[in-house]
Amino acid sequence: MFWKVLGFIVLIWIALALLGTIIKGVFWLVVAGAIVLGLVWLYKAISADNDRSSLKF
Repeated sequence: MFWKVLGFIVLIWIALALLGTIIKGVFWLVVAGAIVLGLVWLYKAISADNDRSSLKF
């Protein structure tokens, strides 16, 4: 019984370590995507000539 519990704890630990690494990598992709999206919206807002429909995707 002890080895089953220990094995389960080790599996959870490995899964959380992998999940943390994946989230850390994806985080910077999300930040870069948000910056690009903000710049696109800003460009469309400046070049829209008061036409708000061009701000929608």
